[in-house]
Amino acid sequence: MAKLYFRYGAMNSGKSTALLQAAYNYEERGQRVLLAKPAIDTKGASQVSSRLGMTREVDFLIGPGQSARELFRDEQERVRAGSDAAASEDAARVSCLLIDEAQFLEIEQVDDLFRIAVEDEIPVLAYGIRNDFLTHAFPGSARLLAIAHTLEELKTICRCGRKAVFNGRRIGGRFVFDGDQVAIDGEGSDLVTTYESLCGHCYLEESGGRLS
Repeated sequence: MAKLYFRYGAMNSGKSTALLQAAYNYEERGQRVLLAKPAIDTKGASQVSSRLGMTREVDFLIGPGQSARELFRDEQERVRAGSDAAASEDAARVSCLLIDEAQFLEIEQVDDLFRIAVEDEIPVLAYGIRNDFLTHAFPGSARLLAIAHTLEELKTICRCGRKAVFNGRRIGGRFVFDGDQVAIDGEGSDLVTTYESLCGHCYLEESGGRLS
């Protein structure tokens, strides 16, 4: 049975790099993959963008209120229609769906991913972070943690050398602990928003002991 995987980690833990590597591994073996991400993630526009400099266009974006499963099926049909008539059925079949920035998905869209894995028998690999800059779970991540068949943590380190588990938000270089849950790094009207992966000790030190 195909599975829904959630591979999560703090910022800078190599999630997008791991996704692109997974896509390469499938394709190296002659298998087709589809890449998608939530449309709300405007960084990189329609691309998966790794901090190592690797980029790749997604096959489709998942907008607010849209069915991830219907979008997947539409793209799957496009792949089949575009395949060489002489190609084997396996060559025209999508072998895996990879999702970047999965924390931004809606709960219903995560349920769609589960159905793609279980009912359509296509493995789904979703990559994202668990918590926002106030340590609150993103709805998409909370749902993935609840229903994914397999959970895998991608680790990174804090500036102090400890394991990083939180995502500190900086605006204009200063840590902030108020604001909207979603703020894409690199964006901002006057001051640029950036993020830093922090361990629990450093997070509490920067927040003055605040956890939410």
